[in-house]
Amino acid sequence: MASIAEGATKGSAKLSRKAGQMAASYNAAKGRMVQGYQAAGFGPTRTQNYSSGINAAQYKAPDPAKWSRNWSAKMAE
Repeated sequence: MASIAEGATKGSAKLSRKAGQMAASYNAAKGRMVQGYQAAGFGPTRTQNYSSGINAAQYKAPDPAKWSRNWSAKMAE
């Protein structure tokens, strides 16, 4: 069985490898987010504000080192 440190290293490396894919998936989902919000029945002001916010949003990749620290701490509880 792998140690907590080994698991954290493996998970952190996987997160680092997937960073580009995660950003691409987020950007591809923006249209679905806007369509889903519009379908919820909110008025034109709310849907326009939401759409503007989603379209202006920039994906921020998670920090693998922070993920590793938090994961290790949780597994040690």
